[in-house]
Amino acid sequence: MKLPLVYENSKLPVWLSKIVPIEVAAFSFFIFVFCRGKVNNRLRTHETIHYKQQVEMLFVFQWLLYGLFHIIGLLKGRDGGSAYRYNPFELEAYDNDDNENYLNERKPYAWIKYWRKM
Repeated sequence: MKLPLVYENSKLPVWLSKIVPIEVAAFSFFIFVFCRGKVNNRLRTHETIHYKQQVEMLFVFQWLLYGLFHIIGLLKGRDGGSAYRYNPFELEAYDNDDNENYLNERKPYAWIKYWRKM
């Protein structure tokens, strides 16, 4: 079994988009990736980076830090979309989702170097 498990054409991103400040195309949660439509290579890489971030932080610690980074972004005066985009976990994923080799080359805790860009 190849992880994460990807579910295409899921309604979960649609529902999540109603309560968060961005239009959600896909999201990674535990060993699952839920996608609004079909998955392309870039989206698969982006969400697999998040999956690896979660694994290295035993899932729950990544979720807690993700929320904390979002709150810090809001406290810095960013709107919800910018707070999301400048989260170190998102910065790593967006910075590398077009690199086909990144998942093989990625070092553990690679997102830490993005703290300064918050």
